[in-house]
Amino acid sequence: MPSVSNPGASSVRKITAEGLSRLDQSSFISVLGDIFEHSPWVAEGAWPFRPFADSDALHKRMVEVVRNASRRVQHDLICAHPDLAGKAAIAGEITDASKREQAGSGLGSLTKDEFVRFQELNTAYEAKFGFPFIMAVRGSNKTDILAGFAERLKNSPDQEFERALGEIAKIAGFRLHELIPG
Repeated sequence: MPSVSNPGASSVRKITAEGLSRLDQSSFISVLGDIFEHSPWVAEGAWPFRPFADSDALHKRMVEVVRNASRRVQHDLICAHPDLAGKAAIAGEITDASKREQAGSGLGSLTKDEFVRFQELNTAYEAKFGFPFIMAVRGSNKTDILAGFAERLKNSPDQEFERALGEIAKIAGFRLHELIPG
């Protein structure tokens, strides 16, 4: 069965909120560009509001940037996220943070049958909603994620759009707290 690599936590560089706030725009975006998966425009939108007291203040501002974006741009942000245990993960085309998150939830060690089930659910979800299933999987396991699919496939497209944005905000919060200690 293909697996998702699990880079160690040591691959995450740490920075203080004060140090982050002192960075020039290009460096700030370079450090934070993948906090919201493959969407450096979020960091770019937050940069003018420096300094940030802590990761919570930065997270709040970045979420505001997303919430103030057009629905089309929000949709693009949702679509920037990989399917859980999907082909992009197998091909290594996801961010290091996504690799760690998916592997930490057991998605890097699926049986053949589990992998097939995830593919079926990813396909059904995307067919219904027009974007990938997004779940902040940190602290979850394969069973939790499969239950999430079953529950959320019952939702309306508008409910799922909002849920996806909420899950993305959670993921970004986890990533920021990992990057900025304390």
